[in-house]
Amino acid sequence: MKVQWCLCSAFATQALGAAFPATTYGDSLRPMVSSKEIQSLITTDGLMGNLEALQAIAEANGGNRAFGLPGYAASVDYIVSQTKNATNFRTWVQDFPALFFKVDSIRFSISNTSYHVIGLSYSPSTTPEGLTAPLVLGATGAEACNKAAYDGIDVKDKIVLVQRFACPDGTTLAGRIKPAAAAGAAAVIVYSDVVTPVTGGTLSNPNPEEYVSSGYINKVDGEPLVARLQAGEAIEAYFQQTQTVETRITQNVFSETIEGDGDNVIMLGAHLDSVQAGPGINDDGSGSTLILEIKRALEKFRTKNKVRFAWWGAEENGLLGSKYYTQNLNASEANKILTYLNFDMVSRGYFGVFDGDGSSFNLTGPPGSAAIEKLFVEHFTQNGVNVTAARFTGGSDYQSFMNIGKPVGGLHTGTGVEQDPCYHQACDTIDNPNPTTLTINAKAAAHVLSILATSGQDLIPPSPVNASMITSRGLTGVELQWTVPEVGERHTGTCGHEV
Repeated sequence: MKVQWCLCSAFATQALGAAFPATTYGDSLRPMVSSKEIQSLITTDGLMGNLEALQAIAEANGGNRAFGLPGYAASVDYIVSQTKNATNFRTWVQDFPALFFKVDSIRFSISNTSYHVIGLSYSPSTTPEGLTAPLVLGATGAEACNKAAYDGIDVKDKIVLVQRFACPDGTTLAGRIKPAAAAGAAAVIVYSDVVTPVTGGTLSNPNPEEYVSSGYINKVDGEPLVARLQAGEAIEAYFQQTQTVETRITQNVFSETIEGDGDNVIMLGAHLDSVQAGPGINDDGSGSTLILEIKRALEKFRTKNKVRFAWWGAEENGLLGSKYYTQNLNASEANKILTYLNFDMVSRGYFGVFDGDGSSFNLTGPPGSAAIEKLFVEHFTQNGVNVTAARFTGGSDYQSFMNIGKPVGGLHTGTGVEQDPCYHQACDTIDNPNPTTLTINAKAAAHVLSILATSGQDLIPPSPVNASMITSRGLTGVELQWTVPEVGERHTGTCGHEV
């Protein structure tokens, strides 16, 4: 077969080459991976070519690549087709069950005005006829994340209007809805705290005991309604929502080196699914193409440690693919994972490196995370790139590995309006990524991988799982107290994307 060349990084290429001389594999002579060579094989054309393929998949399948829909199945087929033929790699697909949702009907109106409204995934439905009730203001500020804030507010059997807010538990929608529901609200309408149009939001799991039917509207619509209510106007509103919620089988995709020390596995991951609102080319086609191009490059090299690439499914529904994977590892398999690197939104915005040492946001990753952060920061700094510390909010697939004590690292370019106004929008198309930003990040990731693939075992301590983590439900970790994002950040929540 024809083999493409790509090289990975190392601290001292010549020294590693002497310690691990090139060997013959099939008809190719493959050297030990090194930084300069693997970076040279990461090209903008290759990265953008994959994104063009994902864009075409979305266009052919209703405009998205979301879990449970044909666009995601086609995305899985594409990744498998691009990874399965390398003789020094093994590629496989992991099926897993996940809760699918689809809003069948929804309407929020006042008098003769209908508002743009989004159904939050896993929200309870109203009756088919919907409900008509007074619209009232809910509690405001941080206090509105607690039921006590409603002690003096009559919301029983009414539709409550409340603004999205980053609650202390890490949620931004659920944390506002639960207190109003507990106080007797018939329904809750959340209005956004950022100016971009709302396109989706999740409650992570069905919870009819604590949720009532809820919708999500734009800031530009919510603020005038607040003003009218504050002025004393009596407003009667209508709200109707019907959702389909059912279990569907979806997939994670993996491709790993056949060679390398299987007791020291370096994992790189990105989620492959989009939201239902759009093609998801930055979120997270960018991460998917980054690890795919590094994988193609790595086909030309040997590694001291085994390297495993993962494309996660159903991330947008609550990190379900990575959680399924980690929770179904046995202790022996989990102990072989040395570290996990995450790449979610890496093609426009700032150059963000996860705050592994906790120096910026006071949440330190498991031992070894600081060393990974240092590798990324040093690489960017040496190349004249300004680095922004990225928070651990629990809002992407690194959460699944941190929960079982694995050191993590990776890159993230931000979800704020300033970084990506098309976040979770229909405009997250092939025109959204910045090719230069994507290429710089991909080369940085290739550089760090080359070091970890050859000497990661010397930089990162083992992280054996605790026996108490092994339960009848599989491997379960400890949910961390995630850092609260700044105002305007939209990629948050301990259960995936609370938006």
